[in-house]
Amino acid sequence: MPKHNFDEIIDRRGTGAIKTDVLKERYGREDLISLWVADMDFLSPPAVQEAIIERAQHAIFGYTHPKQSYYDAIINWVERNHDWKIEQEWLSYIPGIVKGIAFVIDCFIARDQKVIIQPPVYHPFRIIPTMHHRTVVDNQLILEAGQYKMDLKGLQKAIDLQCKLLILCNPHNPGGRVWTRQELADIAEICYDNNILVISDEIHCDLTHENNKHIPFATVSEKAAQNSITFMAPSKTFNIAGIVSSYSIIPNKALRDKFHAYLISSELNEGHLFVYPATEAAYNRGEEWLSEAKDYIWKNICFVDEYMKQHIPQIKVMKPEASFLIWLDCKALKLSQADLVSLFVNDAKLALNDGMMFGAGGEGYMRMNVGTPRSIIEKALNNLKKAVEAKQI
Repeated sequence: MPKHNFDEIIDRRGTGAIKTDVLKERYGREDLISLWVADMDFLSPPAVQEAIIERAQHAIFGYTHPKQSYYDAIINWVERNHDWKIEQEWLSYIPGIVKGIAFVIDCFIARDQKVIIQPPVYHPFRIIPTMHHRTVVDNQLILEAGQYKMDLKGLQKAIDLQCKLLILCNPHNPGGRVWTRQELADIAEICYDNNILVISDEIHCDLTHENNKHIPFATVSEKAAQNSITFMAPSKTFNIAGIVSSYSIIPNKALRDKFHAYLISSELNEGHLFVYPATEAAYNRGEEWLSEAKDYIWKNICFVDEYMKQHIPQIKVMKPEASFLIWLDCKALKLSQADLVSLFVNDAKLALNDGMMFGAGGEGYMRMNVGTPRSIIEKALNNLKKAVEAKQI
């Protein structure tokens, strides 16, 4: 029997949670079921709660630094779960992966150089380079047999001498693809040969489903290892995004020295005092919780898929190979994007992510977060069913 109750409904309103407390600002109304921003509505693992409480009870919150056990927890986790033997000197704390992307751009990419992304993709991949005044080059993913694949020929055509960075979403968000070793090796080859640095955002790497196996980008070849910066975190995995527990892994010494010097120059490599015990507890004592959470999430994914097939066949589910996010193909509803968003928000009373925020290829899609109790998903889908039926009359 499962030890953890993922059916428990926890009211997050009034806690400052973005998911619930900015609905009026983001959606124009507050009476919505929140299935958007990518954190879960489950209690974090007991081990994490205990570690934070224990540290808080010490009641002196002075300057702190990571102990050896913090590094050991990360190194052991990555080797145990992803077959990647990393070294301690490759590691550095970073205060969030999106911030890490900004740091890499600032550190390595000149104002007149370009950043390649593969939309539809996590929207900060476009927003951050744009706000840092770098040109963004789209190499849109190809939709084939209901799943995305990389357009390698398109990538080669898109590259010019000013392209110096590719941001890779591995696994993919919002589509949930777990890229194959060959796909990653092909990207590594193209980028290495064209002097294009790769950021591999692997924040969803621990949330694979069924027989899918995450492959760290840097492990596919020596070219990948020597021409990449990997970002990982326990944040999505154990629902501790607010603790800000990300880290970078850089095997190449020249890249590492330059990036670490950049971080150190502004003390961006220093985490707050709860980061270290929370990370250790999650990685050392959170696997049972994670196993049960993944099982629950996968059943939610399958529930949504079956519900759509039976009751709302106009909406097709792209079942993710990783993550708790579902990419919904709503094109058969034949609505404009504005009307599609209004259907979800104003008719069904649901807050999902507008597919257009993920860039090219996002029109006609909505992103749904199923990291929430089943009863909430059932209510949300029933609302959606009624809204679609009313629209079709």
